[in-house]
Amino acid sequence: MLTDTNPQIERMQIEIIRRMPAWKKLAVVDGLNETVRALAVAGIKQRQPDATPEQIRRALAELILGAELARKVYDHAK
Repeated sequence: MLTDTNPQIERMQIEIIRRMPAWKKLAVVDGLNETVRALAVAGIKQRQPDATPEQIRRALAELILGAELARKVYDHAK
């Protein structure tokens, strides 16, 4: 699957994941989601250094939801 990982190591990784209880898998996914969100916010702040917290939340919503759905959510909340 991964081109930069030794096939034997990759098999070990897959086996470890298979043996993980469901709650642990969800915790790992949650942690990855938080990391992606933090990286997205950092990117928004880098591109828009003067953005307010509200503008950052809106830009993040557009990244996650797409412009049309973010507009519906934000316009509805006003």
